[in-house]
Amino acid sequence: MANKKDDSENITAESVIVPDKTAEQEAEAILAKYDPEFSFRKLKGYWPHLITAICVIWSFGQLYTAAFGVFPSTLQRAPHVGFALVLIYILYAVSRKRKSETVPWNDLIMILLSACVALYHVFFYEDIINKAGNYDNLDFAVSLVAVLLILEASRRVAGVVITSLAAIFLVYAYIGPELPGFLAHPGFTVERIVTFQWLSTEGILGIPIDVSSTFIFLFMLFASFLKRSGIGDWMTNVAVGITGGSVGGPAKAAVIASALQGTISGSSVANVVGTGSVTIPLMKSIGYRREFAGAVEACASTGGQLMPPIMGAAAFIMTEFLNIPYIQIALAAAIPAFFYFTGVFTAVHLEAKRTGLHGMPKELLPDWRSLIKKRWTLALPIVAIVAFLTYGFTPMLAALFGLIAIIAVSFLHAETRMGPRDFIQGLEDGARSALPVVVACATAGIIVGVITLSGLGLKMAGGIVALAGGSVYLTLIFTMISSLILGMGVPTTANYIIQSTISAPALIQVGIPPLAAHLFVFYFGIIADITPPVALAAFAASGVAKSEPFRTGFTAFKLGYGAYIVPYVFVMFPSLLFIQFSLPYFIEGLLTTFFGIYAFGSCAIGYLRRPCVWWERVLLLLAGLALISPRLEWEIAGAALLALLYFRQRLAAGRQPDIQA
Repeated sequence: MANKKDDSENITAESVIVPDKTAEQEAEAILAKYDPEFSFRKLKGYWPHLITAICVIWSFGQLYTAAFGVFPSTLQRAPHVGFALVLIYILYAVSRKRKSETVPWNDLIMILLSACVALYHVFFYEDIINKAGNYDNLDFAVSLVAVLLILEASRRVAGVVITSLAAIFLVYAYIGPELPGFLAHPGFTVERIVTFQWLSTEGILGIPIDVSSTFIFLFMLFASFLKRSGIGDWMTNVAVGITGGSVGGPAKAAVIASALQGTISGSSVANVVGTGSVTIPLMKSIGYRREFAGAVEACASTGGQLMPPIMGAAAFIMTEFLNIPYIQIALAAAIPAFFYFTGVFTAVHLEAKRTGLHGMPKELLPDWRSLIKKRWTLALPIVAIVAFLTYGFTPMLAALFGLIAIIAVSFLHAETRMGPRDFIQGLEDGARSALPVVVACATAGIIVGVITLSGLGLKMAGGIVALAGGSVYLTLIFTMISSLILGMGVPTTANYIIQSTISAPALIQVGIPPLAAHLFVFYFGIIADITPPVALAAFAASGVAKSEPFRTGFTAFKLGYGAYIVPYVFVMFPSLLFIQFSLPYFIEGLLTTFFGIYAFGSCAIGYLRRPCVWWERVLLLLAGLALISPRLEWEIAGAALLALLYFRQRLAAGRQPDIQA
């Protein structure tokens, strides 16, 4: 109950604002433990200065092309991959257990080779174009080295799953004639496979790297400078100040703060340890169980990638795949994101009501009115991004002007003013944060290249539809399962790229609009981070909460029920994505989905107006399913059942005290 706390911490007014140094150090350790993307070497000597120099040069190069125009195709993309490979072989050891304070000789060779394969495109750009596929032995050797370097870099940064998957696809391209059924194809020589991957613009240097070398890197810089300017901490404090005093306030603040920061960071795990180092201790301080506190943060942080206006890196790649403006994707994602966080917020509120948890004492809450009054200008860079995208600016220019806005706004307050050191650090942090995205795009490019070369994409789409017997619902379920399984071992960006070439076409074949199909695989690739047994975001949150990881993961799975429902809803009601728009269907979908999510939340937590007995939870589940169905008669029946249960509990609550389920 409210007076019974589970390892509560003593929270002071100061600790509400920012985590202390110890919390930051613990956060770094948790990042390195649960996500190889953040497992850097701790180098000494001249290496840190060299790393800073490389990052700053790379960042300035990207800013130059944003301001003055990108270079032709591979001249833009190959150096982008080259910078990433050089930094990866400096920063990431062969094994996370074998870190050293210097770079060993074998990695020095890798660094040299990485620079060479990238510069090959720069020095021989015209020759490569003129050869038109008639490549020689030197082209073959360079391409083979490039593919091997990317596979090893991927293993170090993203783990063995995506690397093994890419290797399997490369083998598939070679042994095509030996395979049975629809998997068979004429087969290709090793020379043809690797040169197609590195020297063409349909493999490694295809659309994903194109987007990474233009839009995504700049938004990584934007996020880095937001953090350096203190805007992230300001958003967290405003959220805590507004909701912290209400029932279950700190948990609600975690949902809001993580939604705001997650849209910027683009990483579930990074968001968990960033905002979680503040919000999880607050939740535990008012009596939330460790597992529940960690699960709330995991769900909220994972959903941040679904939150417009910036969303995750994969959303920018979606603009190229679908050939539509980014603002249209952000607008389409707005209602589904609202429903996702409505689900998490509902679960938090009902759990607080069920267990009798109150908010934080007023004297410990940040004064949100004062924060907004004195520092409202800190919100201007995000407002600027939205405005630029809305008025038709390209994502590159929107990010560039947003970056300039951050620097300008930081000078309005002494506490946030950025000096030369902050500026250099922001450029370095942005480049470092881009490394996992670049290597994921490059490795996914290998897979997409094989799919393109062999024609596997159309065959797989047809196979999925055939397996589902043409059923829309079975096709959706099969796609969901494959996205979740792939997402357990493959980074979100790579997962989306792969699924968009295999599963999304299957959804389109059964009549689902292209944007809805791509958002469907995008959503399930992201929420793999809270899906057991490999729920990375939940495991990271358990490290902050000091809770049992698997129990935290299953609690996050229960709290994130909305994430598994919402994609089916917007497929059935495309108007919620502002496509095939019809105002009556839009209103119908909005109302029925809202109450359906509330019914599912009540079922999951076991509380409506009072604690539920088992049969009430079953009826709540049925009410939720009926409410999200596309048939009006079922929606009316679901609404009637939910209303009946609600008023029954309301009447019962007036006659007898609450009982525990």
